[in-house]
Amino acid sequence: MEGRPTGSAQRRERIVFETDSHLVVGDLTLPSDGYQARFSDVINREDVAFLPVVDVEMTPLGGGQSVRREFVVLSKAHIRLAYPLEGEA
Repeated sequence: MEGRPTGSAQRRERIVFETDSHLVVGDLTLPSDGYQARFSDVINREDVAFLPVVDVEMTPLGGGQSVRREFVVLSKAHIRLAYPLEGEA
């Protein structure tokens, strides 16, 4: 594929996202180093409106049962708070 680096290493970082209605915890794929390697780089990119998140647990903030999903696409417009989950590899 053109324009795509070959053999580029990637890593997953466990992230906590809070929306108006849910706490969403999942893995975001990032480059292992270099350009756009920090979580803050990805969340601040103006040309990215949605974040693909895997191994997701969504918990309603008003109480209720958590739901697990293998994959969700999270709109950055709905994120109120986001941070890396400490203590996770």
